[in-house]
Amino acid sequence: METKILPVDENSLRLAKVIIEHGGVVGMPTETVYGLGANAFDSSAVESIFKIKGRPNDNPLIVHVHAEYDLNLLVSEIPDYARKLAKVYLPGPLTMVYKSKGAVSGAVSCGLDTLAIRIPSHEGAQKFLKYVNLPIAAPSANVSKHVSPTSADHVYADLNGRIELILDGGKCSGGIESTVLDCTGKVPVILRSGLVTREMIAKVAGDCEEYVYREGGKALSPGMKYKHYSPKCRTKLFASNELSKAMEYYGEQIKKGVRAVIMCDSLTAVKVAGNVLDLGCTGAEIAANLYGKLREGEEIADEIIAIEPENQDGVMVGVMNRLKKACAELK
Repeated sequence: METKILPVDENSLRLAKVIIEHGGVVGMPTETVYGLGANAFDSSAVESIFKIKGRPNDNPLIVHVHAEYDLNLLVSEIPDYARKLAKVYLPGPLTMVYKSKGAVSGAVSCGLDTLAIRIPSHEGAQKFLKYVNLPIAAPSANVSKHVSPTSADHVYADLNGRIELILDGGKCSGGIESTVLDCTGKVPVILRSGLVTREMIAKVAGDCEEYVYREGGKALSPGMKYKHYSPKCRTKLFASNELSKAMEYYGEQIKKGVRAVIMCDSLTAVKVAGNVLDLGCTGAEIAANLYGKLREGEEIADEIIAIEPENQDGVMVGVMNRLKKACAELK
């Protein structure tokens, strides 16, 4: 199969619609990461997402819809706090989980009675979703467990020959996956941290809790189970107060002939000597650059030596979630 990368225009959207309507999948841009999209009503199409990615079939998917789509077609109840949050943060990098009406394929939610829905703010994503006018189930458009893609080239590197079309919407501005929020209870509960922080949610909803996944439990959201966001090279993570230890380790690896690089924020980068992947200064910059730097590192190094940023509040909660999973031992 030839994989085409095309800009989002009338011609590519027409092709994308044909592919989707015939049970195929399409690489699509969003403001967070690129998605691998299929018709959420079509069980065969949804199941093909899992096969293409090599994704475990107990890891639920998120459904993407355009801004005017009637959510009442898909979910049974939308609490008042969810409506308030939607007015403030949608379209945007916030996924909300509701009680499902069972309208979409059961393969989307992996047997759960809930449905995760997102309205992306990316202009190209909105054009695609309006053009097909279907709920699109879409995890990240990469091989399972690999670093999530933030450009069309990243998608191509992972899925060339596996899919027919990648809609090129440029580099993703957000850089990490959406916040996933359980809206089935009296109080919203964060299932996966992201660019919309707990503080931002509580400010609008009045309260916000955070779910802690326990090993062996059922995944209520993407990103809970398994190793994720991982480069093809080795990784080692050091705390922000372990700079000297990290540099000592880096020196040892270089002496052994290992191609090692240091990945850190800009404040740390000025303190180290060596080959550095600079993530940037602010939480927003670090989030936007994280996956790109991990992919850059795997191309030039045998090992990425990551040093945690000192600031881990706000958006950095989501960044640290991804960084720790990227550097975790394989499961």
